[in-house]
Amino acid sequence: MRRWARLASDSTKRHFSTSATRGSSFNYSTRSGSGGSITATLFPGDGIGPEIAASVKQIFKAAGVPIEWEEHYVGTTLDPKTGSFVTYDSMESVRKYGIGLKGPMATPIGKGHKSLNLTLRKELGLYANVRPCLSIPGYKTRYDNVDLVTIRENTEGEYSGLEHQVVKGVVESLKIITRQASMRVAEYAFHYAKTNGRKRVSAIHKANIMKKTDGLFLQCCREVAEQNPEIVYEEVIIDNCCMMLVKNPALFDVLVMPNLYGDIISDLCAGLIGGLGLTPSGNIGDNGLALMEAVHGTAPDIAGKNKANPTALLLSAVMMLRHLNMNEQAEKIQSAVLKTIEEGKYLTGDLGGNAGTTEYTNAVCEKL
Repeated sequence: MRRWARLASDSTKRHFSTSATRGSSFNYSTRSGSGGSITATLFPGDGIGPEIAASVKQIFKAAGVPIEWEEHYVGTTLDPKTGSFVTYDSMESVRKYGIGLKGPMATPIGKGHKSLNLTLRKELGLYANVRPCLSIPGYKTRYDNVDLVTIRENTEGEYSGLEHQVVKGVVESLKIITRQASMRVAEYAFHYAKTNGRKRVSAIHKANIMKKTDGLFLQCCREVAEQNPEIVYEEVIIDNCCMMLVKNPALFDVLVMPNLYGDIISDLCAGLIGGLGLTPSGNIGDNGLALMEAVHGTAPDIAGKNKANPTALLLSAVMMLRHLNMNEQAEKIQSAVLKTIEEGKYLTGDLGGNAGTTEYTNAVCEKL
């Protein structure tokens, strides 16, 4: 029997969760809107982003979720305070409310334009990216019962952005690994495993080649593993990990890794369950700050055509609700989404159906 059928509030059951937050939680009651609701920042994003964000808002309303949205859009000019098209005011909104949801964003192509996603992660200190990858009932892929979580260090590594030209024809990129960031993400991974009833943490690395950088990352993981003997700990080289994942995903439970490896492995794992359109994602910072997001592209070719699949953003929103301890509403929406997909009558084109975004959204609302 699939683990989906055994979902419950018990932490040993599998669901889309980021509930293992390090440090003190935000006092969300002090950030309430009218009528005791909680205010959250919403970035509808670009391309299909506004359409799938509207779907989330409609379903939240139908489910009676006490969330009020403060919406922010990507700017049209560079903000001098951020050096990006992400505005300072929008980041202040996330800091103020401590919780947010983000649709897909497109970074304009051009010299000097910082990645919008990287800007948000760095400026807000979102040090861990969490992606649960679970098989969806009724949506057949090459693998059954995939049930794993990738936890990616979000702030450094090859994505530190430190590149320069040594001489003409020779460029150099610096990979930064620090003890502070490595300890922080390792501690989160083990805490996540314990909180969510997971049994194994796998540290993914290439320390056989990058002995200093990945070696430091592994050293930190080993120290944290010694403090958590109840969790099985292993170390897997990145290339071997990729092979093992496509041969048998059941070999893994929680995977923790530096930034670049996490970017690759998390997308690989999304492919195991059907793609980024079905995969939720959450970014976690200190003191309970969290920004959940759909990690697929903006799909400008279908924007405004009522063809977008809102599943990834919806399940990311479910992660947001669980982060806020709104487990009843989270379970209600998650169940409705999964039933809609399993039923198969109102699937969008990317899922093999002919339904539009509106039909899919209405079908989910009817099942609430």
